[in-house]
Amino acid sequence: MIEFSGVGHRFGDRVVLSDVDLTLPERRVAFVGANGSGKSTLARMINGLVLPGEGRVLVDGLDPAKDGRKVRKHVGFVFTNPDSQIVMPTAGEDVAFSLRGTGLSKAERARRAAEVLAEYGLDGYAEHPAHQLSGGQKQLLALCAMLVLDPAVLVCDEPTTLLDLRNKRRFAELLGTLRQQVVLVTHDLDLLDGFDRVVVLDGGRVVADDEPEPALRYYRKLAE
Repeated sequence: MIEFSGVGHRFGDRVVLSDVDLTLPERRVAFVGANGSGKSTLARMINGLVLPGEGRVLVDGLDPAKDGRKVRKHVGFVFTNPDSQIVMPTAGEDVAFSLRGTGLSKAERARRAAEVLAEYGLDGYAEHPAHQLSGGQKQLLALCAMLVLDPAVLVCDEPTTLLDLRNKRRFAELLGTLRQQVVLVTHDLDLLDGFDRVVVLDGGRVVADDEPEPALRYYRKLAE
């Protein structure tokens, strides 16, 4: 359960979010809106990457502002550009790096990393140089580095922006198979088939909140 209560935020004098009240129990939720609407800032508050200037955020009863480390154990985050998340030379090492501090041995971390890579479409790539993967493979690697920790929530901030059409579809299909609650920030409205709820933001405020079809109808009219 993700809750935003009276959430507001500014960057300097610019109001980014204002009076956001949302309770998100659904399995698949999307945030949509024009550039600068506040959707990415709102998503980043779920795991404490951005803290609200006003109001409060709770994730399963935990406040990211007070319990950031605990929240980040519950919430995985996938960014637009996977290169910003890849920190180790090989794909296997990068996923295993996420398991540091878990108490697993080096061999166990490597084994678990290889299992997750295989499960999500990168079987046999554990020894492959991470930065020589294709764009789609890099995004899968970033996803694996989060899923290896088995979070309860996965937040994806425009994860298909740099992908071609084939890989966008593949990534969207993969999100649909995950057991995690997924919060997706996106401009790719075609990805939202099968989602439970779409929240539309404009000027830092929630202007529509509904099932995908009516919410996206409102958003398209807003963009005219």
